[in-house]
Amino acid sequence: MPELNNPATVAEVTAMSDLYEQALAENRIETLDGLFYDGPETVRYGVGENLYGAAEIAAFRRARTGGSPPRRVLRRVITALGDDVATVDLEFQRTGGTRIGRQSQTWIRTKDGWKVIAAHVSLMADIS
Repeated sequence: MPELNNPATVAEVTAMSDLYEQALAENRIETLDGLFYDGPETVRYGVGENLYGAAEIAAFRRARTGGSPPRRVLRRVITALGDDVATVDLEFQRTGGTRIGRQSQTWIRTKDGWKVIAAHVSLMADIS
């Protein structure tokens, strides 16, 4: 059974998640592209789109005017599943919004470093 939450692996993935959030906030498309696994296996389900493969994900980012809406991370949970797989789950709120968003990512260690191979973003119903 793989070790759960090896501190070194959690620290590595925490740094990658921080890099992702910074690149998202600054709309650094090349960095975001580089953080996703470059293959047809990669999936990203967004608020309004289902994207299959790294090419579709990259095309979506380039077509989105202004990048991702600014947001504030409310809570983040990182779980390492052994040394080579981890999940990052977070809650966020878009600036000026009332809805809570959720993001889940599965990260894998590759020969080129940590990469997102699956991601899901959703917004909860507005309860205000």
